[in-house]
Order: sequence, then structure tokens, then C-alpha cells
Amino acid sequence: MLRSGTVRLRFTLLYAVVFLVSGIGLLALTNVLTLGQGSQSAPAENTPDQQTSLAVAQDRIHNLEAQLANVHATQSRQLLVGSLMALVVMLAVSILMGNALAGRVLRPLRIITAATRRISADNLHERLAVAGPADEVKDLADTVDGLLERLEASFAAQRRFVANASHELRTPLSTMRASLDVAVAKPDPAQQTVALADRLRTELDRVDELLDDFIVLARAQHGALADSATVSLDDLTSAVLSSRTAAIAAKQLTLDTDLQVTAWTKGSPTLLTRVAENVIDNAIIHNRDGGWIRVTTEVDDTAVRLVVETGGPTLDQRNVDRLAQPFQRLGTDRTGSDDGSGLGLSIVAAIATAHGGSLDLHARPDGGLRVTVSLLAAPAPQEVAA
Repeated sequence: MLRSGTVRLRFTLLYAVVFLVSGIGLLALTNVLTLGQGSQSAPAENTPDQQTSLAVAQDRIHNLEAQLANVHATQSRQLLVGSLMALVVMLAVSILMGNALAGRVLRPLRIITAATRRISADNLHERLAVAGPADEVKDLADTVDGLLERLEASFAAQRRFVANASHELRTPLSTMRASLDVAVAKPDPAQQTVALADRLRTELDRVDELLDDFIVLARAQHGALADSATVSLDDLTSAVLSSRTAAIAAKQLTLDTDLQVTAWTKGSPTLLTRVAENVIDNAIIHNRDGGWIRVTTEVDDTAVRLVVETGGPTLDQRNVDRLAQPFQRLGTDRTGSDDGSGLGLSIVAAIATAHGGSLDLHARPDGGLRVTVSLLAAPAPQEVAA
């Protein structure tokens, strides 16, 4: 089936136009040659004695020539009409043949396109492996296979880094914590030593959290969903809110919830829990004392959404759009808080993308921020549906 803007359509039209022009030229040449074949006879010189005897013969000749001219004109018209009808028929046939030939020529490209679409970060080991003569199509397939091989090596190296980073980077942190504990555990430690140890522990905790954020971000960006399962967004969000009760009460925030029990999705429970934690922690930390938080879940035929809204001053949408990028914060001019590493919402965006969803950040017209995490909807487990 032809679609507008496709190479196959362009090939078909090109084939039909070339055939049409060639056919018109051939028919024009045929008609010119046919029409030019009319014979002309020169009149013979007759003596006066012969003129009377030839009068009747000449009249018959003129009558026969007139009849032949009429027959020749009729045949020419019939030839022209037949040629035009043949041209129309052959034009239709040329379009069909051009479509078939274009489809056959482009078939290897369609196979390459379909195979390339199937290959993702989780199956980079697959190759196109197109067989056939060493032509331009096979060169293209071999080039794509080479690119996939390099991508596979790059992804494997990055995954090894993610796997080793936790151990390699947390070991010196553990050593520093142990050294602080030994220094403080000495008899009668100096007050300055204790204060310095507490301050260093706080900074080490921040480094540890930042390291954990880096690892989660790298894992989400590489689509590592080994623990995929059907997850209730309602239960997951409720558990996160319950664990943040003390933090919400400490800032005297008003919490409004509307959670749908039918909000089911499929993905990594660990990463999806991190999504809920990050957006809710963001709403708590970057909020004013006595403010409010509204947490809702929405469900439709294809998607489930976790929506977290907060009040506050009116924000610039251009600045809000940057929050999904690593190390981007609105700063203390928004909430008076400079806590956080600037990775929270970028982690949410990466996890949502890895699950086939998206993150939408919207500055509310009345002030504050609306964070919407959209995920693919999934049917409820059989034991729940029953």
C-alpha cells in the first residue's frame, strides 16, 4: 500500500512518469511516420487528342483518390484513439509494475528498519546479518551491525561501572566513618573533635546519598529492570506517605490525597518506589512551613499518573522545565531551602522513561508546582482482579 512521502511512492511515480514520457514519444513518432506515408502522384502531360478519352478515367481516379484519402484519415484517427487508449492502459500497468518493483527493491531496507526497531538497550547483542550480494544495501546493514557492536560494548562498559561504583566508592566512605568513630571513642575526646566528627558524618551522609542517586540514575538510564513486576501505584504511594508522616508534621503541611485503587502499572518496584519518594520528598523539602501538598493518582485506558502539587510563589515555566536535568534547582528564592543534590527529578524522569512513561513539570498559575509522572497502565494481577 502506498503512503505519502515514502521512497516507494517516489519510485513508483518516477517509473510511471518515465514510461509515460517514453510512450508519448514513441506514439508521436509512429503517428508522424504513418501520416507522412501518403503518396502523391504527379499529373501526366496529355495531348489534346487524349484529353477527351481520358476525362472519364481521370474522374474515376479523382473519385478513388478521394475515397482513399477518407479511408486514410479514418485510419489515422483510429490509430490515434487506439494509441491513446493503449497509453492509458499501459500507464496503469506501469504504476502497478512500478509499485511491485519498488517494493521488491526496498524490501531489504524494510527488513533492516524493522530489525533495527526491535533492537533496544536490552538486546544489543542481536545483529541484522543481512545476506545477499555485496551491494549498497548490504553495506548499509553491515554498517548498522558495526554501530550496534560499538553500542553494545559501550553499554556493557557503563553497566560494569554501575555495578562496581557502589563497592569502589563506598569503601573509602566506610573507612572515613570508621576513623571518625575511633577518634570519638577515645577517652575524653576533645569537644572540637566531637563537633568536627558530627559535621563530617553529615557531609559523608550527603556524599553517600549523592552516590546512591548517581547509581540509581545510571541504572534507570540504562533500562535495567530485572525485578519487573505488576505494581499498585496506590499502595506504593500510600507507603511512601506513611513513612514521611513525621517530616510532613514537622513543617506543619496540610496533606490532601486522592489515590485510585485501580492504578496498576508494570515495572521495577524498587525504582518506582524511588519515583514516589523523590517527588514527595521534593514536595516536602521545597515547601514553606504551613504549606500544603496534594497527592493524587489518575487512571485511564492506557496510562496511570502520579500527580503531586504544592503551593507557593509563581514560578517561571522556563526555569521549571530545567528541573528534570541533573543538578538543576530553583534555589532558595523559591522555598528558602537549599537541601538536595539536584538529582531527584532527573532520576524520576530517567526512571519514567525507562518504564515507557514521562515526567511533566508545570508551574501552577496560582503559584507552586505540579509534578506529573505518567506510566503505562497494566491490568491488575489475577488474584486481585478475582
